[in-house]
Amino acid sequence: MPFIRLVVCSLALLTVAKLALAHDGPDPLARWRFDSESLVANSDESVSLRARRGPDGAVIGKHQIRGKKYDETLYLPGGQNAVVLAKNHNELKKYLPTEHMTVSMVVSIDQPQQWGGLVGVVQDDGEDESGWIVGYNDEVFTFALRGTEGTGRLTYLAGKTKYEQGKLYHVVATYDGKLMQLFVNGKLDAESKEQAGPIFYPTKSPFVLGGYVDSNEFNGHKGRMREIVLYDLAAKPNWVAHDFEHNANLTSLPAEEVQEPLSFVMKPYLQFGTQTTMTVMWRTNRPGAGTLFYGETDECPHKIKLVDAKEIHEIKIEGLEPETQYFYRTETKLKPGDEPLSSEVATFQTAVKRDTPFAFAVISDTQGNPKVSGTVGDFAWAQRPSFLLHAGDLVSTGKNESHWTEHFFPSMNPLMRHVPTFPVLGNHEQDAKFYYDYFSLPEPEYYYQFRFGNSDFFMIDTNRNVDPESEQYKWLEKALSESDATWKFVCHHHPPYSSDENDYGNLWKTNKSTRGDLDARQLVPLYEKYDVDIVWNGHIHSYERTWPIRDNKAVVDGAPVYMITGGGGGNLETPGPVRPFFMNTVRRGHHYVMVRINGTRLEFQAYDIENRLFDEMVISKKPADD
Repeated sequence: MPFIRLVVCSLALLTVAKLALAHDGPDPLARWRFDSESLVANSDESVSLRARRGPDGAVIGKHQIRGKKYDETLYLPGGQNAVVLAKNHNELKKYLPTEHMTVSMVVSIDQPQQWGGLVGVVQDDGEDESGWIVGYNDEVFTFALRGTEGTGRLTYLAGKTKYEQGKLYHVVATYDGKLMQLFVNGKLDAESKEQAGPIFYPTKSPFVLGGYVDSNEFNGHKGRMREIVLYDLAAKPNWVAHDFEHNANLTSLPAEEVQEPLSFVMKPYLQFGTQTTMTVMWRTNRPGAGTLFYGETDECPHKIKLVDAKEIHEIKIEGLEPETQYFYRTETKLKPGDEPLSSEVATFQTAVKRDTPFAFAVISDTQGNPKVSGTVGDFAWAQRPSFLLHAGDLVSTGKNESHWTEHFFPSMNPLMRHVPTFPVLGNHEQDAKFYYDYFSLPEPEYYYQFRFGNSDFFMIDTNRNVDPESEQYKWLEKALSESDATWKFVCHHHPPYSSDENDYGNLWKTNKSTRGDLDARQLVPLYEKYDVDIVWNGHIHSYERTWPIRDNKAVVDGAPVYMITGGGGGNLETPGPVRPFFMNTVRRGHHYVMVRINGTRLEFQAYDIENRLFDEMVISKKPADD
């Protein structure tokens, strides 16, 4: 019997011993050490990560090497910065575990985020969930995986150990075909038996270190990475504890705050311009004291200085002259005497007087497609609008900070640094705090009014109540009734009228459809009663212009026209198979529109992603004294 016990014990430890020797032997599928020796600058100025074993990677974006030799770590600053091993993981199949896996790493988290990623191949998009990823959320480390015989979805393990920002942790995730386990600093933190069978991989997803990346997400890791090792074996708890002992000296170190060089997170842009004021905003990666320089020449002789150190800077210039061109630039300092972070000189014009012609651009649903939103924004800027009207869904996920800092603001900055933007909330903003932080609007911000030239604009949030007893309805009726403007425009995200194929009833399966958002349609009586000229909407990712509509019938003139301008970047949608009574023009394609006003004449033109004109309209009113 003693001999039998010895044999059984030896067999039980075999897998452990094999893994324990894996640091020096051929057992790992891949191993990456994030130090200066492993990072190689290429002739094209790109940087590669050379693997100790397995595939090399491309370092995307900014990075720093931290620490002394033998203790070096790679610091990634978040955003769209990561190490991409392959844009399509199928290129690296031999380096990916199939039936069993262990991944071990030493990392720190400097910025919590809802969907943080450290290493993995994952797709998490609605019903399409597959692959695996080790990462973190706002408080703890996580491990997600889908097996071929599991629930048909990813199982997300969330640990119990709350991480301290800036502190190094030893994190291990294992899967043996039946059991998922997550270990933090050598101890079991979470486990699940929901998944079974070989790992179910997505058909096409990148293999990434230092990021949560799939077909529609790119959440770069902000923090340090020392080492990641990947095996096609499932480690036992005693091996994990042994591996932790080798890294305990690192995890016992105090948290380290990495001081990044001062830089722009969002370059200066304009907000809520009037005839005598303009607000300038920008965001830096570290709190600093901001100064705004402005004037009627590019020397910008006047300045406004903020004493308090902030990341989000907001400065309002007052006492300006109407319809006048000004120049401005910004400086930010961490402390007095430092070299400032300076912006380039840009221009703006204050709002025009009542009788002066002007023009503005309308764009909507820029969400998650900076290439398209940047293109239509640049085309709009080339036409020199006085401002931008945005009908909502600025980003894909309002609570995801990177969607603001990496998608919307960088792509739209060439336009927004020259003209103010007046937005409304879409459903994708999720009423997130970022919207209120990044835009300077009159209280309560989710609805407001502004005057430009001879026109009044009424901005509404149709994600909230708009029924006749609601706060917004009552405010809007009062504001419309008091307006003496020549032109009255309303902007909200959801369209009262739409010919879309399936948002309001699947018109390829039934002829039943509400043909628009019924909640938003509760506002239509106000538009007809108070002579609103045009209502701009988004939500549907296409273009549509109605005939003038009164009493739910198309008329020739003298009634509101409804326009969907949802072609700023979102995935395109298609109209239903038949023409409803209200449709004048419909078009599938990315686009922007321009509106030009001269007294009682309005000219409207719509342009596609190639900047080609595809629709136009003219409205002429009789002068008020006729």
